[in-house]
Amino acid sequence: MNSRMDGLERFAPLWEEPTVPARWVIWHMGGGESVVFDREFNIPFDVDEAVLGEVLRRMRAAGIPETGAYPGRPCG
Repeated sequence: MNSRMDGLERFAPLWEEPTVPARWVIWHMGGGESVVFDREFNIPFDVDEAVLGEVLRRMRAAGIPETGAYPGRPCG
């Protein structure tokens, strides 16, 4: 396994079976950009651009929810 794939293992919790409601969601922010959003901390989760596509693929395969609407709580 190459180092890129080894690095993916640290993101493994992102594609585990979702809880209800899911902590992690795929947020389609517009302009073709999708990010992982952490509902617990109410922020986008930092995923290395080099592995983002593979992380999103695995999340989708695991049935993680996707949304175009803001998935977090109101700030403040």
